[in-house]
Amino acid sequence: MSNTSISEVTKNGLWTNNPALVQLLGLCPLLAVTGTVVNALGLGLATMMVLIGSNIIVSLIRHHVSDAVRLPVFVIIIATFVTCAELVMKAFTYELYQILGIFIPLIVTNCAILGRAEAFASKQSVGMAALDGFMMGLGFLLVLLCLGAVRELLGQGTLLADMQLLFGASAASWTLRPFGEGYSFLIAILPPGAFLVMGFLMAIKNAIDWQIKLRADADKPAPVKGAKRIRTTGNIS
Repeated sequence: MSNTSISEVTKNGLWTNNPALVQLLGLCPLLAVTGTVVNALGLGLATMMVLIGSNIIVSLIRHHVSDAVRLPVFVIIIATFVTCAELVMKAFTYELYQILGIFIPLIVTNCAILGRAEAFASKQSVGMAALDGFMMGLGFLLVLLCLGAVRELLGQGTLLADMQLLFGASAASWTLRPFGEGYSFLIAILPPGAFLVMGFLMAIKNAIDWQIKLRADADKPAPVKGAKRIRTTGNIS
């Protein structure tokens, strides 16, 4: 078992090794359903639930599954939790489930979930596996929300529209219209808009990482120039 700290797991999930911005995993549903905040939030919560549940179970059985059947077992575990998430959405948020459509069952094929089960949960304790699932799921969810918010705002001129699909009738009044009625910018809603916004988010993250690296290099002491005096003892033949 590798020694991994809580802070390292948290930083990896939210920033350093973010599954969407760094690993570039799960991009198909990420780009397809992020036209609005409510769609992004629904898919993100479902993915987080599957990540946490599958990581916990994989960690619990890690000493009882042979290498020959490890990956098929992991896929079955993930598929079980995806089915649970699908049934929960059918029961409580059926209209949102219909909007998300095939992308809920396709969580089974999300490489970010299988990758965390194989690379992390199968080698760590239950607590660390659950934390990794939560942080990776949260990092994925935050990227989904950023994409959904930007695309909804630029494409439809609204923010938090149709939140009643997830939070009930009381959330119908949450809709914001900063650009007024009748605004629309079609490309932001279409798939090219998703790629453009995703590219800008990745560029912003890379720029922040570059600035952090420059500051860290500036804080390092400058190397000493010139020859160094070396003291030797003993006989030299």
